[in-house]
Amino acid sequence: MADTSSNSLKRPHDDLHNDKGAQKKIRSNNGSPAPVPGANAANKPDVSKILADARARAAAAAARLKAGTNGVTLAPQTSSPGPATSAMSKLEQIKARVAATMAKTSGVSEQRTASPVFQFDDGSLQAKGGLGTQLHPALMENAKQEFRPSKSKQAVQPKADQTSKSGKAKKQLDLSLPDPTETRTNPYFDASLGSHTATLKARNRRDLAFNVKGKYIQQGAALRRQRALEEMKLRIAATSKKALEKGDPSEKNFVILPPPDVEWWDENIVKGKDYGSVGDDGRGFDLDSPDTIITLYVQHPVLLEPPSASQMPAPRPMFLTPKEQAKLRRQKRMENLKEHQTKVRLGLLPPDPPKVKLKNMMRVLGEDAVKDPTAVEAKVNREIAERAHKHNQMNEDRKLTKEEKHEKLEQKKAQDAAKGVYLTVYKIDSLANGRLLFKICKNAEQMSGTGLCLSSPAFSLVLFESGEHSVKAYKKLMLNRIDWTENSIPAVREGNQKARAAWLESLDAEGNLKDLSSNKTTLLFEGQQKDRAFRKWGSKSVETDKEAMDVLARAKMENFWTQAKSVP
Repeated sequence: MADTSSNSLKRPHDDLHNDKGAQKKIRSNNGSPAPVPGANAANKPDVSKILADARARAAAAAARLKAGTNGVTLAPQTSSPGPATSAMSKLEQIKARVAATMAKTSGVSEQRTASPVFQFDDGSLQAKGGLGTQLHPALMENAKQEFRPSKSKQAVQPKADQTSKSGKAKKQLDLSLPDPTETRTNPYFDASLGSHTATLKARNRRDLAFNVKGKYIQQGAALRRQRALEEMKLRIAATSKKALEKGDPSEKNFVILPPPDVEWWDENIVKGKDYGSVGDDGRGFDLDSPDTIITLYVQHPVLLEPPSASQMPAPRPMFLTPKEQAKLRRQKRMENLKEHQTKVRLGLLPPDPPKVKLKNMMRVLGEDAVKDPTAVEAKVNREIAERAHKHNQMNEDRKLTKEEKHEKLEQKKAQDAAKGVYLTVYKIDSLANGRLLFKICKNAEQMSGTGLCLSSPAFSLVLFESGEHSVKAYKKLMLNRIDWTENSIPAVREGNQKARAAWLESLDAEGNLKDLSSNKTTLLFEGQQKDRAFRKWGSKSVETDKEAMDVLARAKMENFWTQAKSVP
C-alpha cells in the first residue's frame, strides 16, 4: 500500500513505448538510461536528407570561393568534397541534429532545469540523467558551443554574400603582389622596399653587441706610443741636424788635457811655479817657514753657534682641551695611587688610616659607633678638620713667595729678551696730561724695557725696545688701553713740586684745562734690531729740533725724528 502511494506521486514517463506505465526507465549497464529502439521513430526527422542538403550547400560555397565571384551561385559539383567541405559538413550535421531536437521538444510546455548534455550514438542530444527529459530550447545554444569543433580543425570558409550590419558587403583583403606595370607608372612607389611592404613579415631580432673590456684603453695606449715614437724621431732628427752644423760636441769629452804645472792643493806649499823646482830631497816645499800652513800641531777650530740660534723660539707646548687636561690629571693620579699601594704592600710605607666620614661612620667603625656614637662622631669631626688643614697647608707650601714671584717674572723677561730685541716708535701729539706720561714711563719700567720718551712743543716721540712679549703688551697699552683725549688737573703734593715745561702742563695761561679731544698716538715703526740702543729707560724735554736730533744721535736714531715730522 505504501508502495502504491509512493508511485502515485511520481510523474509518469512521457515515452510512448512504455505500455505498462512504469515510473522509471530501464537503466543500462553503462550508467545512462538505455534508449528503447523505435521509441521516437515517428517524430525523428530524416537525417540522411538533411546531411545531403548540407553537403550540397557546402560544395556550392566552396565552388564560389574558388571561382572568386561575389553573389553568383554556381552549380554544385558531384566530385567528393575536400577538407573544407568535410569541415562544413560536420558543422551542418551538428546544426541538423540541434534542429531535430528542437522540433522534437517543441510540444513540451514544462521542462526541468537542464542537466549536462549527453550525445547518443545516433547523434541525438538528451539531458544526462535518470529521466528521459529533452534539452531546454534556451540551452540549445550552449549545447551548440559545447559540441562546436575547434578552430584548429575547422577550416575558415569566407562567404561571398556575407554583409555587415549596414548592408554593405565586406571586401576580401587582397594580399597579392602589385602588378609590375602599376609600379612603373606609380610615382609614389619605393623600389628599394620592393615586396617587403606587401606582406607582413616578422621583424628580425638584432642582438646587442658589447665592446670588449679594455678595447679603447688599448687603442689609446697605441696612439700614445705612436705619438711618443714620432716625437722621438723628431728630436733625433733635430739633434743630428745641429750636430752636422756645429760639429759633434761629444768628441771634446774624450780629449785628455795635460796636467797643470801645480795642483791647487799644492800652490801654498810649493816654492816655485811648478813641480820642477821640487828636488828629490824635498827642499822645494815650504815647510819650515813660520807662515807655513803645515806644522806639527793639530788645529781644532772653535765651534761657533750661528747668529740665529739664540733667536730661535722655544718649542711651544701642546695645548689640551679641558676634557683632555682632566683625563691627563686623572691618569697621573691613578699612577701615583698604584705606586703608593705597591709600596704599602711591600712594607716600605705604613698603611693609610681609614678615611672616616659622617656618612660612612656606622659602616666603618661598626660596634664602636653603636656603643658610644657621641665620642665616635667627635673623633670623626677631628679627623675631617685635620685632613682639611693638611690640604690647605700643602697648597700654601706650594705657593711662591713675593721674592720668588719677582724672580720668576724677571727670568721670563730675560728669556723673552734673549730670543731677540724688538723696537717700536710712537708719535704722540701732546703729553699735557701728566697722568699719560706717568703711565708711559711706569709700564716701560715694569716690562724691563729700555728707551726714551722725548717731548717737544710740537709733538712727543716714544722709543721702546724689549722682548717680543713685552713689546706686544706695550703696543696694546699705547694704541688701545690709554685714552689720549683725557685731561685732568694734576694733584700736587707738598715737597714734591717739580718744574715742568709749559707744553707739559694740563692748564693753559688762563688756568683752564687744555682741549685734548683731537689728541692721538701713531705707530711709526715696529721691527727687530740686533742689540739694544739704550741702556735704560728715560724721559727728556727739548725745545728745538736740533736738541732732539742731538739726543737721538747718541743712539743713531735721529731718522725717527725726521720721520715723525713728516707724518701728519
